[in-house]
Amino acid sequence: MKVKATGKRILRRRKSSKKSLEIYPAPNQVTEASLEIWRTLPAAIRQDPSLASFRQEHERLHGPDDDPLPNEDCSADDGDDNSKEFITIKVTNPSQNGDGTDSASGKLTATTTATATPSPRAGNKNQQNGEKHGHNTTMDGPEGDEHEVTMHSMHGHPHQQHGKVFSYVKISALLVVWLIFTGFLMSKNEKELEPRQMSIPEGRIRTYILPETPPGSRVGIYLKGAFLNDQQHNMTSNYVSVNLQLLYTHSNSSNLTNIQDHDVKHVENVTDAWLVPVPVYPDQMDRMDEITRKHVFDIGTASHKKVSNGKAVIRVHMSSNVDADVPVKFTFDPTPIDKETGVIYAAIVLLGLYVLIIWEIVNRTFAAMIASTLAIGVLAAMDERPSMPKLISWIDVETLLLLFGMMIMVAILSETGIFDFLAVYAYQVTNGRVWPLINCLCIFTAVLSSFLDNVTTVLLMTPVTIRLCEVMELNPVPVLMSMVIYSNVGGTLTPVGDPPNVIIASNSYISKNGVNFATFTLHMAIPIAIVMVTTYFQLRMKFKTISDLRFSEPQDVQEIRHEIAVWQRAAASLSSYSKDEDLVRETLLKKVNKLSRSLKKKLVSGSVPVEYKTTLEELKNKYPIRNKVLLVKSAVTLVFVITFFFLHSAPDIQKLSLGWTALLGAVLLLILADREDIESVIARVEWSTLLFFAALFILMEALAELGLIEWIGKQTENVILSVSEESRLAVAILLILWVSAFASAFVDNIPLTTMMVKIAIGLAENEALDLPLKPLVWALALGACLGGNGTLIGASANVVCAGVAEQHGYRFTFIEYFKVGFPVMVGSVIVSTVYLLFAHVVFTWH
Repeated sequence: MKVKATGKRILRRRKSSKKSLEIYPAPNQVTEASLEIWRTLPAAIRQDPSLASFRQEHERLHGPDDDPLPNEDCSADDGDDNSKEFITIKVTNPSQNGDGTDSASGKLTATTTATATPSPRAGNKNQQNGEKHGHNTTMDGPEGDEHEVTMHSMHGHPHQQHGKVFSYVKISALLVVWLIFTGFLMSKNEKELEPRQMSIPEGRIRTYILPETPPGSRVGIYLKGAFLNDQQHNMTSNYVSVNLQLLYTHSNSSNLTNIQDHDVKHVENVTDAWLVPVPVYPDQMDRMDEITRKHVFDIGTASHKKVSNGKAVIRVHMSSNVDADVPVKFTFDPTPIDKETGVIYAAIVLLGLYVLIIWEIVNRTFAAMIASTLAIGVLAAMDERPSMPKLISWIDVETLLLLFGMMIMVAILSETGIFDFLAVYAYQVTNGRVWPLINCLCIFTAVLSSFLDNVTTVLLMTPVTIRLCEVMELNPVPVLMSMVIYSNVGGTLTPVGDPPNVIIASNSYISKNGVNFATFTLHMAIPIAIVMVTTYFQLRMKFKTISDLRFSEPQDVQEIRHEIAVWQRAAASLSSYSKDEDLVRETLLKKVNKLSRSLKKKLVSGSVPVEYKTTLEELKNKYPIRNKVLLVKSAVTLVFVITFFFLHSAPDIQKLSLGWTALLGAVLLLILADREDIESVIARVEWSTLLFFAALFILMEALAELGLIEWIGKQTENVILSVSEESRLAVAILLILWVSAFASAFVDNIPLTTMMVKIAIGLAENEALDLPLKPLVWALALGACLGGNGTLIGASANVVCAGVAEQHGYRFTFIEYFKVGFPVMVGSVIVSTVYLLFAHVVFTWH
């Protein structure tokens, strides 16, 4: 009997060994091409024992490298000889609950079970969507000989669980939108206007007969030259005057360009004069930058009928009171956009974007792509289709360069283990107490955001926060929300902390009227200090107990779910483009199967969370500095970058922008790190976040072209002008603060701030209103910056934090952030309102 039992055990081992060889490739099966694919995977994935054959072949060909992550032991398996076999994983949907699982949670079920040791590190460079947002993987077939894998985007689509009907409705609606903007873009040419160089002579009149009859009564005239802004009109008494006239001729001649004076029967002025300010002294025009001024004239329906019937032609009448010739570049636009209609279309497009994002119908990056393309299609339908160079000019390349450079540096810096080390150090300083630790984290983030761009701060602090939460066994999502809120609050303090503040402080008119770094920071310090206190109490009320900051599931179950999503993310990043990619991809999916069996066992048998507290020494041993040489190189690079960020406010010392500084820092770190596998670094750049920003920039510029931003500003100005004189300052402060806050929560705050700066300056320059400039500037700064906390896409830092969190395996939705951020934003604006009214209306601090 012993011999028989021993023989059975030997036979089982041989079968298990045979199956193991079938599942994980041998080193001689690994090609150089598949090694290239393996090198692009995150370090934590590369080090897993299931990919040991790739590492062995890499070391044989290239020698051992200094990979900071040690091989982890897989001995924690449940000991089942069939632990390496394929399994069948079923995913429930709303229409199929026969297996007893909860359709809302989408939990995985499997026919066989096994345990595995989860690797918390495996989530550092990847993404998981938790219980509700994970991949759906289905594998069928006996013994895994045949299998089918179905994966959905890791960004999470809860709507896919609502059934096929919803899916069909969604696809149909998106196809209709696609047909709409595709039809407009196919049927309309890019708008190309031909400019003409001309000069308005001193003491004489310059005229120009329009070469074609406009299709409507509206005519656009663009002048480019050495002009002043509207805000500077009270600095000069010299103007260029432009108006439109109708010329009635003796005959209905179609040759409009050769009308002689004797052919003119009558001249009629059909529009008021448009006055364009020019410098007081003619020699100043030689030293000024050229700007383009636009104006739309409406000649009326009756006059347009006369022109259409050939009874008259349109002539542009230009003159100036300058004691010199005024050179201009003249452009005639026969089809200027109707901004009254454009505002309605812009509002519909913006509403559609938020419907897609709030209800998570599609991924937010794809939603921004759809909305921006639809906005361009609307412009095309209104005969205003922009050219490709113009579209590219709408993208804020500086911001994308800043993000790209910092992402490269953070990707390399994370390999040193510094983020893990800092998390353990914070744990040590606060003695493991949750709220003191969160408070220190948020205050440090706010202070750092005051002197660095808050996007840079978030890129550096998000990995530390995530590792800190993993050490503390906390859910990183609420802590990240608190951190990014404090980042936006802290960025409001100084002129360099947030992009709206940069726009405000860099305006020449504002800077000439006494708003410098010191005065800006002084006036912002009091309200920001109060806002930080009130924000703390609001967050404490939102997260009343420690359980609100923890996962709803036991830690071991959560870790396995996390790791399943991590490995699925890695597998989803590879396609079936080649056999080499297939080899790596199949190996990753088999690891997913093993983890899924372990998860099934936990769910079936029940998991009792471990209730002991990890000692500080264990944490220090678990998370040391893994690569000290690379850390020193990274520190040198960060010193360079942060120093030049500080010097950005002193252009006389260094002339590099933030984007160039970040890019040069990334290049420097790549040189010092001497990385051969740069593909793995590039792969960790959050391209979806960069694409989201690019699409959002185009969308906001398109909405500005449609007139939405201008409409918001104009309505604000009209309300201020409609109130009595003694109440105008209070009303102006309230409107600028609240309009900029709510608008920047839902619209990108960069174009909004650009428009609101013009309104604030215009109100201050209006002598009839007699409003001081500085209170309006403080109201705009507080509203535009604090309003960014309102929604997930209200500020650049919010989007960056969400993108980095997804890369690390944690995701928060638009609604989740809205429930936390919007009440905080409203509370912050209320505090700012009380302060501004008290300081500048009651006590007139200005």
